[in-house]
Amino acid sequence: MEWALLPLKRYADFNGRSRRKEYWFFALMILAIYLVITVIGMVLGSLTPSDTANGILAAPAFLLLLLFGLAVIVPGIAVQVRRFHDQDKSGWFVLLNLIPYVGGLVVLVFMCLEGTRGPNRFGPDPKTNLAGAY
Repeated sequence: MEWALLPLKRYADFNGRSRRKEYWFFALMILAIYLVITVIGMVLGSLTPSDTANGILAAPAFLLLLLFGLAVIVPGIAVQVRRFHDQDKSGWFVLLNLIPYVGGLVVLVFMCLEGTRGPNRFGPDPKTNLAGAY
């Protein structure tokens, strides 16, 4: 759980490096929360008694979904920037996400790649700082 919350602790910190573990645990936590809120919204939407008010009970859940998405967009971008830094690449590579169709896939591949071993221009190796060794 610590790894999933670390990007929230470093909310708007675009400096330094982040391990794959930090990125993927954060992504998994975000996905799980999205799924829980969505299921709650769908259940509440199905409890509405008439067709004219269909979804009126689900509106607060989907508003919560929107607010949660807005709240995690900054730490999500920050942890992606730090992942690129871990690979000794510029944080501007995050803008690849804006390329339709292929941009997200390219970033996904980069997020799966191992970072550079040892220190690089963005800081010390996060693996050796936390674990002491590989």
